Amino acid sequence: MVTFDLETEEGRRGALRRMLLVREFEETASRLSSDGILEFATVHLCIGQEATAVGACAALDDDDDITGTHRGHGHAIGKGLDPKLMMAELAGRREGLCNGKGGSMHLADTDKGMLGANGVVGSGAPITAGAALANHMDDDGNVSLAFIGDGAMAQGQVHEALNLAATWDLPLIVMVENNEVGEFTLAEDQHNIEDLSETAAAYGIPGVTVDGMDVEAVFEAVEEARQRAVAGEGPTIVEGKTYRYHGHFESDPEPYREESEVERVREERDPIDTYRDRLIERGELTEAAFEDLQADVEAQIEEAVEFASAAEHPDPEEAYEDMYADPVPEIEQFTNPTLL
Repeated sequence: MVTFDLETEEGRRGALRRMLLVREFEETASRLSSDGILEFATVHLCIGQEATAVGACAALDDDDDITGTHRGHGHAIGKGLDPKLMMAELAGRREGLCNGKGGSMHLADTDKGMLGANGVVGSGAPITAGAALANHMDDDGNVSLAFIGDGAMAQGQVHEALNLAATWDLPLIVMVENNEVGEFTLAEDQHNIEDLSETAAAYGIPGVTVDGMDVEAVFEAVEEARQRAVAGEGPTIVEGKTYRYHGHFESDPEPYREESEVERVREERDPIDTYRDRLIERGELTEAAFEDLQADVEAQIEEAVEFASAAEHPDPEEAYEDMYADPVPEIEQFTNPTLL
């Protein structure tokens, strides 16, 4: 069962709320990062990209797997991870998703189908290709989706994964979030094609480009890709043309674009504002109901911050836990003070 179905009024309102949840989490993380409250002060935020994360995840089943990127908070929330545990992870607390050891770029919850975000650009593609191979061998009807950025489309491991998945007809979806900038370099200066989905032709698989600021457009494209994958027709590349409002990281001076450009996109194409207006025009939402959604989301994130602030830091001895399924003997000398 999908987290929320955008083909229903309730599901569309749920998608709007989920995008609001991503936005509020990110804006709060930005504030806490600048205040020095978070243990992992460097965060890569996806403000402006909410529609790609939420729309793609809405098209997946609960048992489908995803991988995120270094800009992966939205992917995690889109897949249904608990913002309280996420915030605790960013704060380096034991109650965090990864016991406070992973931080912002390594959020994971395999019970929710989130195999992990990763700071290595493009690394999600081979990981999800492996998961897709497992799905194929188990014939379990599940698919795997890799979120990658436009910069990752120049990474060799992405193309190795695509070639393998295409050759073996694996149930893989590669969701390219083209936010027009790879770190500090414009996409047009990195690639020789305007639509990165055209890369799919090299592997004989479908590639589609949609408006990544439109949650319904992303949902429909990923839903179709999922249907193909489940039917044994192999992988699909879905490119969402989106935009990030913040820099590559929070102290990025952003010399590669003008502030007026960011303001223009916020004013004309914001994924939350435009979707709110669309639902109001359809008669599926009122201004008062939207304000209630905002208040509810703000309260949820405030609760997450309180939870993270009250949580405990892990003990230094726990640094060596979770490294191996069965700890190797040499580790004992570092974890047992009597052997030092």
